[in-house]
Amino acid sequence: MEKPASGNSSAAGPGRTRRPPAELGDLDMRIARDGTWYYRGSPINRIPLVKLFASVLRREGDGSYWLVTPAERGRVVVEDAPFIAVAVEVQGAGRDQGLIFRTNLDEIVTAGPEHPLRVETAADGTPSPYILVRPGIEARLARPVFYELAELGHEERIGGEEQFGVWSGGTFFRLGEIEAN
Repeated sequence: MEKPASGNSSAAGPGRTRRPPAELGDLDMRIARDGTWYYRGSPINRIPLVKLFASVLRREGDGSYWLVTPAERGRVVVEDAPFIAVAVEVQGAGRDQGLIFRTNLDEIVTAGPEHPLRVETAADGTPSPYILVRPGIEARLARPVFYELAELGHEERIGGEEQFGVWSGGTFFRLGEIEAN
C-alpha cells in the first residue's frame, strides 16, 4: 500500500474535483441593521466568533447572503448591510486624498475605484451611505462617520455639472444634491 501524501487528504489534488459544499439552507442567523449578529434570536457576543463568521460571508447574485466554507454553506438574513463603518481617517488632501474606513469588525478599506462609496436617498430624503468592503459585501456608514464626510465635502464640477462630494483614491464620490439658494 502506498503512503498517502502529507496534508489534508480530502483536499482536491491533481485529477480530483472538489465536492461542492453541503447546502444547509437557512441558518436562523441574522445580522441586524446596527451590525449585531444573532443566532436563533440571541446576540452573538463573542467578537472573535463573529469575525470568523464574517470572514466566510458571501453574497450571491440574487442578493442573498451565505456563510460558505469548503464543506458547508447556509443562508443568513441581513437587514441592511453586514458591516457598519464606524471610523474614517483622512490621509492627504484634494484629489490625492485617501479616506480610510474601519468597520465594526476591524476590517480596513480605503475608498477608491475598488472600494466605492455610494449614497442611497430614501423617499423622505434621508441618506444611507455605504462603502464596498469586498465583492458584494458593503458597510453602511454610521451617522457620525457620514457627518465627517459631509464636513470634508465640497462642490466640484464633474461631467459638466456641479456636484457635492469627496475625493478618495483618485475618484470623486458624490455625497448628495447641492441645494439651490
